[in-house]
Amino acid sequence: MSEYKVIFHVDETNKWKLVLTNTRNLINALQDSKLTVEILANSEAVTFLTAANHSEEELIKLTDLAKTINFSVCNNSLKALGIDPSSLLDFVTVVPSGVAELVIKQHEGYSYIKP
Repeated sequence: MSEYKVIFHVDETNKWKLVLTNTRNLINALQDSKLTVEILANSEAVTFLTAANHSEEELIKLTDLAKTINFSVCNNSLKALGIDPSSLLDFVTVVPSGVAELVIKQHEGYSYIKP
């Protein structure tokens, strides 16, 4: 069985629909493989992962997806935008620096995708 590691990078709020579609398509295409996926948000895109921004239906879909992949946000972006980490969705991990997270993941062999 093949193994793949992918990090999607989103830094624009209007790119979320595309990155989520790309992620679901990747999961479907590689369903017979071992797949590790992370979506990293920084800059303005971190606002998407706050609980207040979603309908109940959207929250269910995101929570379901989070059972399969990892969501992370840049703490530097949260600070710059004045967002309290406690306002994030429960499944979101805060990383110290989004750029550093990208460097680390690529060093670990993750493929980098920026829709």
